[in-house]
Order: sequence, then structure tokens, then C-alpha cells
Amino acid sequence: MKNLSLAALFLALIAILGSSCSPKQGVTTDINKSAVKGNWVLTDIRYEGIPDNAKVTVFDEASAACFKGSQWILPDNNANGSYTLSSTENGCSPVTQNIVWTLSKQGGVTMFGFKKLLSGVKAKNVTDGYLVEVLGAGSTMTWKANLNFEGKAAAITYTLQRQ
Repeated sequence: MKNLSLAALFLALIAILGSSCSPKQGVTTDINKSAVKGNWVLTDIRYEGIPDNAKVTVFDEASAACFKGSQWILPDNNANGSYTLSSTENGCSPVTQNIVWTLSKQGGVTMFGFKKLLSGVKAKNVTDGYLVEVLGAGSTMTWKANLNFEGKAAAITYTLQRQ
């Protein structure tokens, strides 16, 4: 009887330790293409080191406010995708931009990169692109772009929700 009680206690302890060490649902720190691919909506943009009322143009496209609610389509088919800005508030203009996207590791950090695909131009001929750090991906994806604002270190954090 004592052995049975000890065995039950041991199994309960293993179950508790196993569940406390399991990863959080919805976010993965092992960020790979399958964690990023899919349809996303950009739901939030936060500034660090930038005044909230500053008009910041992101991705050489539009103000950060215009990107709220934007749709990001990131399929796995040879990394072609798009984003669509649909807001018409505060001078925003609707636009759909085709992109080619990649994931890369830089110093142990996962980076999401994309290049805009202009009509009639092949991706290999596009030299300019954008890189953001991927802080997490799952049901929510978070990007962080470090930059300089008025000569000081700053950052923009983007939060996207999987659709």
C-alpha cells in the first residue's frame, strides 16, 4: 500500500512539473516560417522614445496610424504575399502592396524581412527592403523595429492577430 501511495505521489509530481514547463499557448519562441505564414491583421502600434502625437511614416508607405487594421497575407508559396491598408481616416489612402517576405536569424534574433514588389520588377532586382525583429509568433505576432528618432534610440512595436 505504501509503495502504491509513493508511486501515485511520484506520478502527480511529474504531472505538475511537466505542465509547469510546457510552453505558453498561442506564442512560440522557436519562430519559423510556419509560425509566421497566414493571414494577419495589424491591431496595435506602440512607440518607445517617440511622442504619441508624432507623425511617423513606416515602411516608406504611410503614417503608422494608417497601418492599424491593415491586412497582411503571408502565404508559404515561395514567400510572395501582400499587405492592404484600408483606412481612409486622417488622410490615409487605401492601397494593396505585393511583397516578398523572408525570415532570417541575425545574432540569434529572428528577423522578418520584406521587399515591395513593384509592377514588372522581379524580387531579385529590388534592393531596398525592411527588417523587423519578431518577438513572438502564434495566434499573435509581435514585431519590433529599432530606429533613431531625433538623434535618440527609439522603437516601434507592431502587434498582429492571426485571422
